[in-house]
Amino acid sequence: MDPEIQKMREVVLVYLDRSGGLQKFVHDCKKYNDSKQSYAVYRFIISFNPSDIAELDATLGNYILHNPLQAAQIFQSVCFVAIKTLSLIEQLQTEAQISILLKPTHLPPLPSYVLSLSAYPFNYTSQRFYMSEGIVIAMGTVTKYTQGARFLCTEETCPFSEGRFRCIRVHCPGATESATVRTDFVCSLCSSPLQEDMKFRVLGDKQIVEMIDAKILNALKGYSIDKSHFRIQAFTLFLRDELANKMTIGNHYRIIGIPACVQNGLQATACIEVNSVQLYKPNGPAFVSDNFKYLLSLTSSSCWRFTAVLANIFASQVVPPGTYNTLKLAILLSLVQTCEKENADYLDLLIMTSDTLVIDRLLNYSLCLLPRGIRHPPSSDIFPSVSKDKHGTGSASIQACSAVLAKGGICYIGDLSSYKKDKLELLQSVLESRTTTVFIPGKKYGEEADQQVTVSVQTNFWSFVDVDSSSKKHIQKENFLIGQMDVSLIPVNLVDGFGLLIYNEFPSCRLSSPVVHHILKKAMNPEAMLYKVSQQFRTQDYEEFILFARNLHVELSSEAESLIQGYYLASRRARRDSIHGSTLSASALKILISLAKAHAKLSLRQTVLEEDAVIAVLLLESSLTLKHGTSALCVAPNPVFPFDLNDESSLQQRDIYLMQCHHQLLKFIAAYSPGIHINTNEE
Repeated sequence: MDPEIQKMREVVLVYLDRSGGLQKFVHDCKKYNDSKQSYAVYRFIISFNPSDIAELDATLGNYILHNPLQAAQIFQSVCFVAIKTLSLIEQLQTEAQISILLKPTHLPPLPSYVLSLSAYPFNYTSQRFYMSEGIVIAMGTVTKYTQGARFLCTEETCPFSEGRFRCIRVHCPGATESATVRTDFVCSLCSSPLQEDMKFRVLGDKQIVEMIDAKILNALKGYSIDKSHFRIQAFTLFLRDELANKMTIGNHYRIIGIPACVQNGLQATACIEVNSVQLYKPNGPAFVSDNFKYLLSLTSSSCWRFTAVLANIFASQVVPPGTYNTLKLAILLSLVQTCEKENADYLDLLIMTSDTLVIDRLLNYSLCLLPRGIRHPPSSDIFPSVSKDKHGTGSASIQACSAVLAKGGICYIGDLSSYKKDKLELLQSVLESRTTTVFIPGKKYGEEADQQVTVSVQTNFWSFVDVDSSSKKHIQKENFLIGQMDVSLIPVNLVDGFGLLIYNEFPSCRLSSPVVHHILKKAMNPEAMLYKVSQQFRTQDYEEFILFARNLHVELSSEAESLIQGYYLASRRARRDSIHGSTLSASALKILISLAKAHAKLSLRQTVLEEDAVIAVLLLESSLTLKHGTSALCVAPNPVFPFDLNDESSLQQRDIYLMQCHHQLLKFIAAYSPGIHINTNEE
């Protein structure tokens, strides 16, 4: 025996003893021994810390990291000796029956251990451990594979025809099912055909997953600041046994595994046999730029000024400062209300506009401020679809889509009036439940029964309706209420599904002079910085600001909660008729809370104040007025930005106006919801 191999066996035994791995191994053996059943293969998982092993013996540490399949054989022999010495499994006969899966806790943080999925060449020939990361874009259903099988020689006089475990086939990383089980194996002793002893076949779970480099998100944005070119290629992961169903479609993961090449007929597919899976959650910035800090200190005298200035100067690369302020504020509020939690506060936007080009540019620009801002291409599906697995298994594979890839971000679906009725109905269902169901017919995909898979949709949706084109497609109603817009082209329940309905300030028939000048100057020089604020508050500054703000954890103050509940109850009573009941949807309360929390985040506060609730009420009331007409509260057409913000005096004037709105709101609550107690400031 090679003395170096013998030394490594001794080190393995010492490491297992010190790390607690030996105790876990004995516990796993007890489970097999208690079952009193003979298996062709006994599978053991051994987790190890590369740093600890390298510190104990550098040669063994290097050998495990760079030759994991051969290193598993060393662990196999050590475990076999331990089983026989301690009589751990009575049914075990040969060393070949032991299958060892090595699982590193991590890999050295060095470039040589990172497998880049967008770099060329894709190094799948060296069967060693690599770390990689990416986003899951497709998931197959869980199927069975053969972990191991016993074969007997068909020649009766051959010693290998007896009932001992002499001919064992065990699955290896990257191997297909035919490499483990097929009918053309021959006896190594007499060259007679081998026949599988079916009662000893050991099955395990297998799931095929498609993953792609996270750079794909940059390619799916409608507008990108990064002009670099890169190659993107999806790759296949094999999740086996305890790792099956450990991934969720649309999530970002870090994996450790062994690359391999799977041959399927004439086609070769690069894949990774996964050993460990870890959900990847990038940390947001721990700061905002100095210019934002200075702006916050300048506007600290009022809870409304900071967000007003933010909206006023936002996206100056696309539209002039001071234009589309209500829409820009709504965009900023929606951006900071993005996260990957199950019960998140969502804020969807539906914009009624005639300026589709300007609005489209503004929304595209805003998408890029988030890591997951997806512009939905009309040729693909918004929600998950099912197709046949391309690896020859015939099983179903659920394909990701724009809404799933935008998890924790924004899905911009363009002009809503361009979608057919069935798509709009599905969108309405998703807006209401934040889930979508994928139906998998069992007969088509080789399953005994049909399946229904529920996929979570955790994203904000943005869309617009071109009022000019929509007015040509249908006959407009005549009996409008004061302030109401004609949105009859879109189903009423779908319009209610969006958190905010916004009508932009400048119809195309009378575009403001600053917007026209901006468009012409940008057309002549697209890279020009037309305004000083574009240099002071760069796009990168807004990216950092939004990532910081959206990670803030905010809580409702009792005053804000009372004001929101009071308005909600009062509005339900005020917006009621004898035929249809209240026109205020049940989701309005959630939208109010989401708006108030978003305004607090945008103000870099962790407590939702009454001032935040006032902005939330004005935005929602304006949206309700567009949908159903004005109510007894009777807000102005543009209640959050009633006039231009040119200097400090205009900000002061706006503060006075908003305080009047607050007072008017308290009167409205007192009149229509007298049972709600709200503390009012006598001053």
